[in-house]
Amino acid sequence: MSTVLAFDFGASTGRAIKAEFDGKSLKYSEIHRFENVPTYEGNRLCWDFPYLLGEVKKAIDMCGDIDSLAFDTWGVDYGLLDENDELMGLPTNYRDSRTDGILNRIFDKISPYDLYKSTGNQIMPINTLFQLAAEEKKNAKALLFMPDLFVWALCGDKSAEKTIASTSQMYDFGKCDWNTDIAELSGMDSGILQRLVNSATIVGEYKGIKVIKVAGHDTQCAVAAMPADSKSCPAFLSCGTWSLIGCECDSAILTEKSMADELSNELGANGKVNYLKNISGLWIIQEIRRNFKAEGKDYSFNDMEQLAKVAEPFVSFIDPDAPEFAVAGSMPEKIRAFCRKTNQPEPKSDGALVRCIYESLAMKYKFAINQISDNTGKVFDVLHLLGGGTKDGFLCQMTANSLGIPVIAGPTEATALGNILLQLIALGNIKDIDEGRALIRKQESVQEYFPAEIDSWEKAYKKYITVLSYKER
Repeated sequence: MSTVLAFDFGASTGRAIKAEFDGKSLKYSEIHRFENVPTYEGNRLCWDFPYLLGEVKKAIDMCGDIDSLAFDTWGVDYGLLDENDELMGLPTNYRDSRTDGILNRIFDKISPYDLYKSTGNQIMPINTLFQLAAEEKKNAKALLFMPDLFVWALCGDKSAEKTIASTSQMYDFGKCDWNTDIAELSGMDSGILQRLVNSATIVGEYKGIKVIKVAGHDTQCAVAAMPADSKSCPAFLSCGTWSLIGCECDSAILTEKSMADELSNELGANGKVNYLKNISGLWIIQEIRRNFKAEGKDYSFNDMEQLAKVAEPFVSFIDPDAPEFAVAGSMPEKIRAFCRKTNQPEPKSDGALVRCIYESLAMKYKFAINQISDNTGKVFDVLHLLGGGTKDGFLCQMTANSLGIPVIAGPTEATALGNILLQLIALGNIKDIDEGRALIRKQESVQEYFPAEIDSWEKAYKKYITVLSYKER
């Protein structure tokens, strides 16, 4: 019997999940949940690390005897240590405005394609390289990504787990190491970058508990728990507030077309490259629900789904990744304004607004899968939908209809399960990720959605493409 504790941090919530493995089956439950609310330090939007660490320690004290613990979080963000190994202020939140207009500071030194070819990441201002270019603490001595920062705070280990490092725009897929020349384009000394370690590595102890580096990037934990087998050619969709859609590849794809298609290479826990696209996810649904509530319409998510089901299909579409939809507030009017701008009918009812969002997400998934297929040559025969989006059967069915392939939804707790499986690998209970996936297939419930109304969706997709191209003009 091994008992492990997985800490899974999202951009709004942190959770502690305790799991027991007896060599055959896995039992797990959430023992602690807490808010992750950004705060300010001066004029910087930050993460309240002392509070979060306090909640971590509280969860450890709650769960009794355990063999190990590990952390996964979102990508790109970090804390900086000084020469005395003390944290130099709160870690900055990737949504802070300090990186506004920062790209050109790097592009004065290197072309966008040379940067992409060197690092494989979709070029976004939130990436660690650009955050460092905007960093005021130029005298820092060590950089630790968020999951690595929690580990350091518990056991003193200073290392960088590879999957989280690969989100930084400073990891070199050719060398499987840091690209120090790229790092120094930020104006920071590359000596702040710590030694790289693989997922499933024991790095220290806290109160007699083994501290393990799993896939620090939550997406890679989720993919590690994908219940795929060797008989299929699967794509994955890790779906929550954000959607990350992609596939596993043997090596990075670093072409100009890949860069133009805004596709990203990130390292998976099994050493594969997860080739993916970042898409806005259920954020727009969550936000429009808040907007409706402010208008006195306290819809549940199920209420909104029922309204959408009776609305006329394929009337209007949006690009979920248009900049205006990334900002909170006024989502109904932003959708109508987008439709006016692209010469489409404005959604008149609440149900029409919600249906517009759902259909547009499903269409954008198809758009991304087509790009990924073009760049990899893969023909996908199934999509594994992982995470909180598995609870949204309406979206799952629309995604199957749009892609024209089956969607296997589950497990809902894929990220936590990936964290747990990687701890069990480090402890020697499971041989590798393939064995872990077999365990997930055996014991976790999934729901399969088969495509329907394919001709109607294909016709609507052609209209959707014109909306995207209209926007780009």
